Amino acid sequence: MAKRVSRSREGAPTRGKTDIGKLKLLLVGLFFAAIWLSLWGRAAYVQLYLGPELKKGADRQSLATGFELGERGRIYDRNGSILATSVESKSVYVSPIKVANAAQTAQILGQILDVPQKNIEKDLSSKKGFVWIKRQIGDREAQAIEAEKLPGVFLTSEYRRMFPNHHSAGQVIGFVGVDGVGLEGMEKHFEERMAGRQAKYVVQRDATGRRLYLDDQGREMDIRGADVRLTLDTVIQDAAEQALADAVTRYNGRSGMALVVKVETGEILALAHFPFLNPNAASLSKPSARRFRAALDMFEPGSTMKPFVFAAALEQKVIDQNKIFDCENGKWVLRGKTIRDTHPYHWLSANRILRYSSNIGTAKIGLSLGAQPYYNTLRKLGFGERSGLNIPSESPGLLRTAKEWGEFDLATISFGQGIGVTGLQMARAYMVLANKGLTKPLKLVLEPVATEEPKPERIFSQQTVETVLAMMREVVEEDGTGKLARIPGVVVAGKTGTAQKAAATGKGYGEGNVASFVGLFPGDKPEFLIMAIVDEPSPVALGGIVCAPAVREIAIKTLSYYNRLPEAKAVAPQTEPSESSMHEKATRAPAALTGANVPDLTGLPVRRALEALGKRGVVPTLKGSGMVIARQKPQPGEPWPEAKSNGKDDGFILWLQEGNK
Repeated sequence: MAKRVSRSREGAPTRGKTDIGKLKLLLVGLFFAAIWLSLWGRAAYVQLYLGPELKKGADRQSLATGFELGERGRIYDRNGSILATSVESKSVYVSPIKVANAAQTAQILGQILDVPQKNIEKDLSSKKGFVWIKRQIGDREAQAIEAEKLPGVFLTSEYRRMFPNHHSAGQVIGFVGVDGVGLEGMEKHFEERMAGRQAKYVVQRDATGRRLYLDDQGREMDIRGADVRLTLDTVIQDAAEQALADAVTRYNGRSGMALVVKVETGEILALAHFPFLNPNAASLSKPSARRFRAALDMFEPGSTMKPFVFAAALEQKVIDQNKIFDCENGKWVLRGKTIRDTHPYHWLSANRILRYSSNIGTAKIGLSLGAQPYYNTLRKLGFGERSGLNIPSESPGLLRTAKEWGEFDLATISFGQGIGVTGLQMARAYMVLANKGLTKPLKLVLEPVATEEPKPERIFSQQTVETVLAMMREVVEEDGTGKLARIPGVVVAGKTGTAQKAAATGKGYGEGNVASFVGLFPGDKPEFLIMAIVDEPSPVALGGIVCAPAVREIAIKTLSYYNRLPEAKAVAPQTEPSESSMHEKATRAPAALTGANVPDLTGLPVRRALEALGKRGVVPTLKGSGMVIARQKPQPGEPWPEAKSNGKDDGFILWLQEGNK
């Protein structure tokens, strides 16, 4: 039987056609397989080989690297008034490797920033990754640069330091440089605490739109510096600066310092220096004006040292306040050298030696005490070491060991010559007398809180201190050297000082003097320690004339501010009004002082007048003695004087007189 063969409709065999179809399917499969393999291969190549590099590129786009300087912490006074703050401003920097056209970029930036084009071109040729072009530019300049959108040119936020109170406590606060780094004072001391940190970051926002600052490892961070709060009170600081400036300028002094301490806590309420320093323009000031003189300047204190030798002698029972000494009629030769008094005295009791500030009598008391006991007392009082306030570059003073003292050295050191001290050391030593014989450290900072405070050490017995304070109260009596510090109705204890300055050659003494006065208010139970020092006053150089009135003025304002100034009877006006009007004047409440014109303050007790003016922020200049306002400037009805740019209301003056005149 014949074999049948299958054919197509046209009669051709079908096997060849089937093979071609299979081939096509195979080719298509291979094609897609190749594409699939290539995609997988590319993916593997990208992820495994190019992955790290591409991730960096993605980070540069989505997490673009930038930096921002955090705001520097603020400085406050004890009541929360801002002493130093920061204002945000923009600064321009470039990344030279990212600049597309250096010449064109330099030209545009030069026109906007008013910077020579050649200087910018030099910066753009740098191989550094970061170059400053201009710091702390204005808003218009910043907007113009943003509008240009120049490749490699960036803006960043910086902070410019501002001091709202101008010169107030300028040397204490200090100042910062253009980089925002503290260079002097508290700005330098608390640099690590207050400095804003620099963060490399990308700005991201959370669900509420809040900006998150991340460091370069993606962790959230706070780049703002911490704040500092000082013990200073701007009201008392202003009063101290005003009185000090008046004393220095009136007596042609080179410089001066004044200090107010709250005895109970040791807190420094005011620390004034003159000439003033405005930290807003520190670069324009002289180096001498920037000195923190109370901590840096060493001087021979003179007679303000005498209470300590008296206290040491009383403690050692070498003297009592009634023991008599021969003061040699004002001239005494010891070891071939002459010691003089300003007035000739013969026989004086110990209390009168201090009242009249006899150098000869004090020297004899020191010799009776002996070098080693006196040296030990001075060391316990803190002389020869820093004050403990951690002021940058603070001087430890100069106190030679007792072994180096000859007989004449002991005599002169007893009345404050031959020893070098600072203003802060003197204040700390007087705090022992104010604190009933116990040491009390000075404080200048409330926050951050000190980790530990030294335990009080008893230097003098309470009986010794009471005796010395009684002697110091006599200093301010009618015939004492400090009588110009008297305040009617207030017990005052104090000590004057007038010391020769060492000659520039280092041998002997020159013509200049340092005048000083230290006062305790009230003098029987001290609440405030006030000190003023003037360098080289002339033609008068006596501490009782130059500095005692300044301390008195500061004390009146301080006591009034703390409501510790006693009332006084009203004075009869010169126009001799009726008895009823006088009574009304004495008992009326202080004017509200909110009007456009100055009210009539004459006849008011000084306490009420100061309280009323203080509410308006006016710290007047006080002239004369007494506790009642006799005259005033501006006159009643005149416009209020405007505070000058230095923050001083020196256009408002009150003249005082006794209430019974």
